[in-house]
Amino acid sequence: MVSPSYLDFVLEQLAGVRRVSHRRMFGGVGLYSDDIFFAVLDNETMFFKVNDQTRPRYEKRKMPPFSPIPGKPPMRGYYQVPPGVLEAADELAVWAKEA
Repeated sequence: MVSPSYLDFVLEQLAGVRRVSHRRMFGGVGLYSDDIFFAVLDNETMFFKVNDQTRPRYEKRKMPPFSPIPGKPPMRGYYQVPPGVLEAADELAVWAKEA
């Protein structure tokens, strides 16, 4: 689940990202920039899409991959955004654009 207040907070923090939109899906929320899917919100947590170049940054900060189904392997294509990055809108916009 994603509360309306958490969604509002995330969208406000992403003001520096071009044309962000969202869609509810499977109890979570998918985030898009110019129709490009770049993030998932689930259980009041934000996960950015990663690739081989960006994944090490998340792993270095010991952020976990997205694991929506208990007992199943995580989805290593998405990693939790570090809380400090989420709190800093300018830095969050940089990470979002790389996602």
